[in-house]
Amino acid sequence: MVSYIIRRLLLLPLILFGVSLIIFGMLELLGPDKLVSVYIRGPESEKVAGAAERIIKKYGLDQPLPVKYAKWVGNILKGDLGWSLVGKQPVLNAILSRFPYTLELALWAIVPVVFVGIWLGVVSAIHHNRFLDHFLRVFAIVGWSFPDFVFGLFMILIFYSKLGWFPPGYLSYESEEIVRSAEFMKITGLVTIDSLINGRFDVFLDALRHLIAPVITLAYLWWAYILRITRSSMLEVLRKEYIRTARSKGLPEDVVIHKHAKRNALIPVATVAGQMIIALLAGTVIIETVFNRPGLGRFMATAATQLDYMSIIGGALFYSLLLVLGNLVVDVSYAIIDPRIRLK
Repeated sequence: MVSYIIRRLLLLPLILFGVSLIIFGMLELLGPDKLVSVYIRGPESEKVAGAAERIIKKYGLDQPLPVKYAKWVGNILKGDLGWSLVGKQPVLNAILSRFPYTLELALWAIVPVVFVGIWLGVVSAIHHNRFLDHFLRVFAIVGWSFPDFVFGLFMILIFYSKLGWFPPGYLSYESEEIVRSAEFMKITGLVTIDSLINGRFDVFLDALRHLIAPVITLAYLWWAYILRITRSSMLEVLRKEYIRTARSKGLPEDVVIHKHAKRNALIPVATVAGQMIIALLAGTVIIETVFNRPGLGRFMATAATQLDYMSIIGGALFYSLLLVLGNLVVDVSYAIIDPRIRLK
């Protein structure tokens, strides 16, 4: 296991190098004039005499490509990703200040999505071609075909406009004032966790109330996909010879399903679940926009519409890092689920 992880870790620098070259190439397509303007930090800096010249010298914009690339990577390693016009702050600060909202939504969605989706897929496969299987398949098809923004709008219409249960946003005005106060300790950046640490259960319940609708929306859409993958994988495994052998030996059906079949069926599911988690962490643009949550996905969508190039480039770098690390976790999960993969 250790050697397998080391081999995967050794590939990370090469992958990140390739990603950096692609993103640097995209940055170069902007041209010299655009590059100078996007590096200038806000309107005040533009009024300072010689600002453009200092920017060109600092970032080496008049240097050959290899020198510019080296300076660009050096600035990234120092945390300098440029200035965000949308966030009116350094890009890194804009990303880090918004990522906790996306992370909180993803963490609350991951557990019900993955575990409930796998459970529904196993149940559907066990009851193959019976009423429950047909019902769950229809459930999956409807969920996978439903546009996420439409389902989100239905959630708001029913559970907020009609029933007044789950409002959009991330906190009520009163709870937001408490969180922004100096007495409230921000340790993790996640409102639900920090509110428990501060002993503010009223803020925790309020944050949870605002999370339920977007979590249900994400869960239903992803349940459908994971259910279908798990069902297909389970049906394939249940037809294997070793499953028939286990049953012929008189093993209880629960042991056959959960100990022999389910473990092997989870390998393709791990791929889907891993990519789903990466997608959630990278920012659920539509869900955050529909439910008015100030997350990273909504920030990147706003940056794209306002042509905030440095925020877009910085977000692409951040997403790429998440993707590379997420794929590493998926590879390791393969080795845990199926030890034979470690030898390949």
